Amino acid sequence: MLNNETAALKKRWNDLKEEEPRLRTKDIADRLSVSEAELVASACDGDRIVRLTEDWAGIFENLESLGSVMALTRNEAAVHEKTGIYRNVSFKGHAGLVLDEQIDLRVFHGRWGFAFAVPVENPRGTLLSLQFFDKEGQAAHKIYLKDPAGKSAYHQLVDRFRHEDQSPGIELTEEIKNEVNNPLEEIDAGAFLNEWSELKDTHDFYPMLRRYKLSRTDALALAKEKYAWKVDNNTTKSMLELASQQDVPIMVFVKNSGMIQIHSGPVKKIREMGNWLNVLDPGFNLHLRQDMIHSSWIVEKPTEDGTVTSVEIFDKEGEQIATFFGARKPGKPELEGWREITAELKKEGAEG
Repeated sequence: MLNNETAALKKRWNDLKEEEPRLRTKDIADRLSVSEAELVASACDGDRIVRLTEDWAGIFENLESLGSVMALTRNEAAVHEKTGIYRNVSFKGHAGLVLDEQIDLRVFHGRWGFAFAVPVENPRGTLLSLQFFDKEGQAAHKIYLKDPAGKSAYHQLVDRFRHEDQSPGIELTEEIKNEVNNPLEEIDAGAFLNEWSELKDTHDFYPMLRRYKLSRTDALALAKEKYAWKVDNNTTKSMLELASQQDVPIMVFVKNSGMIQIHSGPVKKIREMGNWLNVLDPGFNLHLRQDMIHSSWIVEKPTEDGTVTSVEIFDKEGEQIATFFGARKPGKPELEGWREITAELKKEGAEG
C-alpha cells in the first residue's frame, strides 16, 4: 500500500471510530474493504502500534511471562475466547503447539505473515494485545493481557521482537494456497468408505481426505447415513443446551487459516442474542453466528478407543465454522453422556 493510500486509510479509520466508537476493528476493515492487517498497519508508528518480527516460535516461547491472558481465535462465523497461560509451547515442522489445560492451540505459522502489538480501547480502558495475521491480512490469532502484573513482561516482549521497519502500511504480496479437491463423481466411494471404516485415530481423518483430494463436506455427503448424518441447523443450540443441563463436558474447536483453538470442559451459560449463539462462562466464551450455519452434521469415526462422535457445522462455502466432541483423552473411550446427547440429536434433528 502506497504512503498516501496508507494515510488516507488511517484517516478513514479514525473518522469511522469517531462516528461509531463501538465498532470493532474487524467490522471497520470490512466496511472499508481492506484486510484487518492493512487497517492496523496503517496506524503503525513504532510507539503506540508496533510491528513485530516473524519469529513466531520466539514470540510464543516467551508468552508464558505475560501471566493470565485471553486467547482469541475467530473465523467469519465463530469467535473462540479462552483465558489462561501459554505453557508447554513447541514449534516443530509446519505446526506449533500450545498444550495447557486452558490454552490449547495448533499453530499453522507457515501461513502467517504479520504481527503487531496493539493497544485496544474499550469501555473499561485500554487492553494491551498481540495480534497475528495470515499472509492475506486476515486475523489468525489475538492475545489480550488480563493480568496488570504482566505489563512489564509485555513491554519487554514487544521490545525484544520489535521489527526494524516501523513505517505505516504493508504490502500483501502472498496468497494462501487453497487445497485442490477432486469432483465428487471422480471419487472411488467404496474405497474411501472402506478406509474410513478402518480409521484408528481421529487425527488420521484429515490425511485420508488429502489422499483422496476430497473436501470435508463432500466426504460427509459420501458417508451420509453410514458415518455421517445431516441434521437441522438448530442442532448446535440444542447440543450446547443439553451439555449444559446434563453437565457433560465437551471439546469446542474453532479454526481459521492459521490456527485451531480448543476448549475442553463444561459449558454452562448458553445465551441467544439476535443471530448470535453464545457460551458465556468464566474463562471461556464462544460466539456463533447462527445465520451463517449452512449445514450441520453428526459424524462418527472409528478409533482404537471406540467410536468418536462429533457435531460439525459449515458455512455456505463448505468451510468449517466449529466442531464439537465429548471431552476425552487419548486412550479413553467417548463419554457415555455425549453419546446419548448425539444419539438424541441424530433422531430429533435428522433431515430427510
